Amino acid sequence: MSKPSSGIAATILSAFAVLVAVLALLVATGTLDVGRSVPRDFEAQARQYLLDNPEVVVEALQRLEERRQQAEANELQTLIVERHDEIFNDSTAPVAGNPDGDVVLVEFFDYNCPYCRKATSDIRQAIEDDPNLKLVFKEWPILGPGSEFAARAALASLKQGKYDAFHHALMGFPGRIGENSTLTIAGDVGLDVEQLKRDMQDPAIAAAIERNRALADDLRITGTPTFVVGDEIIRGLVDLATLKRFIADARQNPEG
Repeated sequence: MSKPSSGIAATILSAFAVLVAVLALLVATGTLDVGRSVPRDFEAQARQYLLDNPEVVVEALQRLEERRQQAEANELQTLIVERHDEIFNDSTAPVAGNPDGDVVLVEFFDYNCPYCRKATSDIRQAIEDDPNLKLVFKEWPILGPGSEFAARAALASLKQGKYDAFHHALMGFPGRIGENSTLTIAGDVGLDVEQLKRDMQDPAIAAAIERNRALADDLRITGTPTFVVGDEIIRGLVDLATLKRFIADARQNPEG
């Protein structure tokens, strides 16, 4: 009989080690009671027990994952408190709605993200329906050079007082946003395109985008759109009712 290859043998040993570790976890957490002392043939008994009762492995792993997720959520909530001003009160970030609103909704987005475009109408509706809601835009271009150019142009449009119109026109564009389409849209909304090009070179604009990138990384944000409201991070597209529920929760629990 031939011996198993080193790769297969390693896999078997790793799997067994994991199984024994899981059983040890079961013992430690009280899921499995083996008495006061661990028997000499613990590994053999562990293996047999796991083979006879695979459902306890699933239960233990589920509990472990729940604890991991809760620990991560607690860590992020603490981070949101520590970085509160950077997230909610960045004076360089564009805003919409009530600038003195009692609840702040922060959106990380990319102009080439189709889900961000879908979210735009619900966000506008939430602002219209809630006179005490402040929206903070976090330009976070992650989908290529076109997104980067559009983000810089959008921030530069602040100097001409047309960010809101420009932002929504970019979000309403049916195709992929690039340099040419960005500048065409800029002209369509009444921006001085030549001034916009000059303003885009301001180092403060590149710095703002880099801060957003670093913040998104620290908050473990991996995709767009992502929203932050209260002490919650909402990952991905949600409907208007869900968005309003998070806003209401933040208003009811202002301290998180």
